[in-house]
Amino acid sequence: MPSHIRRGRIRGRARARPAAVALALAASLTWSAAPARADIGTTIIERCAQGKSVSGYTQQDYRRALQELPTEVEEYSSCGNEIRRAQLAAAGAGSTLPGAVAATPLTPAEQRALTAIAHSPAPPLRVGNQVVHPGVVHAGISSAFSSLPNALLAVLALMATAAVALAARTIRNRVWKRSAR
Repeated sequence: MPSHIRRGRIRGRARARPAAVALALAASLTWSAAPARADIGTTIIERCAQGKSVSGYTQQDYRRALQELPTEVEEYSSCGNEIRRAQLAAAGAGSTLPGAVAATPLTPAEQRALTAIAHSPAPPLRVGNQVVHPGVVHAGISSAFSSLPNALLAVLALMATAAVALAARTIRNRVWKRSAR
C-alpha cells in the first residue's frame, strides 16, 4: 500500500479518536449522574435495611426516603425511626452520643397546650352505634355476655350442660353405692 494512502488512514483515525473518547466520556457521565440523585430515597432505605449509617444526606433526601419507604419495611424494621432520627440530626438537633437525638425544646405555647391536655377529660367518642367514654369501665355481667359471639355462647352453654350431667351422674353413683351397703 502506498505511503500517502496509509498516512491518510492513520490521520483520519487519529482525528476520530478524540471525538469518540469525548462522546464516550459524555455518555458515561450522563448515565452515571442521573440515577445517583434519582434513587437517593431507595439508597437510604437500602443502607438502613443493611444496618449501615444513614447520616450525611439532605432534608430533601430524607423526606424522599420516608415517602418511598415500603409499608413492610416500616412495620417490620426500625428503618423509619432511624431515617427520622438522621433527619433530625441533619436539621441541627444532633447530639454527642452516636444514635441519640437531642430533644428540641418546647415553645411556651406547646407547653401550655400539653398542660391543658393533661388536666382536661377526654371527650366521649362515637364508635359504631355506641358512645364510648374514655376511662370509664362498665363491669356489668350482662355486657360481658352480650358482647360474646353467639357461637361461643352456644359452646359455653353446651359445656355447662355437660358439667351438670357429669356431676349428676357422679352423685347418683355415690348414692347407689351407699344404699347398696
